[in-house]
Amino acid sequence: MGQVSGSRRFFLAAALSLISIFFLSGISFADGIGARAAIVLDGSTGRILYAKNPDLKLMPASTTKLVTAMVALDKLNPDTVVTVRADAADVPSVSPHMRPGDRLTVRDLLYLALMRSVNGAAVALAEATAGTQQAFVPLMNQKVAAIGAVNTRYANASGLPAPDQYITAHDLSRIMIAALRYPLIKQIVSTREITIRDGRRNLYLRNTDKLLWANDDLIGGKTGYTRAAEHCLVFAAANGQDTLVAALLGDPVRDYLWRDGNTLIHKSEQVADGKAEPEIYVSDSRQGPVVLTSYNPYGSCSTRRIGRRRYVRRYSRRVMLSHRARRVRALSRRLTARHYRRHGRLHRRMLARHYRHRRHIRRRLVRHYRHLRHRRRAVLARHYHRKVVSG
Repeated sequence: MGQVSGSRRFFLAAALSLISIFFLSGISFADGIGARAAIVLDGSTGRILYAKNPDLKLMPASTTKLVTAMVALDKLNPDTVVTVRADAADVPSVSPHMRPGDRLTVRDLLYLALMRSVNGAAVALAEATAGTQQAFVPLMNQKVAAIGAVNTRYANASGLPAPDQYITAHDLSRIMIAALRYPLIKQIVSTREITIRDGRRNLYLRNTDKLLWANDDLIGGKTGYTRAAEHCLVFAAANGQDTLVAALLGDPVRDYLWRDGNTLIHKSEQVADGKAEPEIYVSDSRQGPVVLTSYNPYGSCSTRRIGRRRYVRRYSRRVMLSHRARRVRALSRRLTARHYRRHGRLHRRMLARHYRHRRHIRRRLVRHYRHLRHRRRAVLARHYHRKVVSG
């Protein structure tokens, strides 16, 4: 009996140690980052302070425009006037939309591309630099190769979905560090609001990076979104004399970007101040749990799986359930948005019919009152004629 009870105590202690490994080693923090890939670097040394799937290849979305801006500034003067062509005006984009024949400076096109993420402005910069967007793309790939972003490839200047186009969070942070060396890009990404003029209209621009209003230490950043890439963000923040550069790729909900961005800043500040150790997490699949890896600042990262997969499933059930709950909430938000888009069209059609009916009634009333005025004038004229004749 003593041997049996001792073995039971041994297995109980082993189970408790496994649970402590999973819940105290930081896996819950990695699962708390909603993005599929994330990283924080020391901007001066390139040292990784925190990472989750840093080398996972994902879609870049509108973060592509940082490379577009750098290549354009390498070839063009910011005060050069560019005439927007039809190809750039026809690219799907957010407002304000480009129109064929618009004349803007390279500086104004950069504000449109980096602050409001206007795809037409990025294509106009590409055409002004290389003649066509197809000729501009090799220049982009040469630029990122020179930066050291070896796991990045672009297929267009705007970041719209395209085959054989990808980026990693690690490469995106390197691109952000290189972009901040351009004074004009650094000025633009740190601007909250501005009004520019294209000769025929005033264009009010508001930065899509909401962290600019929430964090005074933020230097600037660039957002991105497509259905394939989901929500993306890259930004830089000041930490005393140092600069922290963070990147997030594949966040399912827009609001998660700002929450995850603040979490990354807090985590990186702790590591930079010596209060925590650098951490790198790698997930074995898109839906799978996150696994801690050992970090060597002087070499490569060697993956070390904690326990077997069945232990991961058994002891990290709370983490996996929270991960699935976030996915379900994101799916419900998408379905809700689709519902409002679909029924919003029906509502707009009903409103259009309502306003057409109101215009029809208004026209009938106008005709009615016009007829009444004519009758009143005729009655007054007959009355005046009778008075003159009788007098």
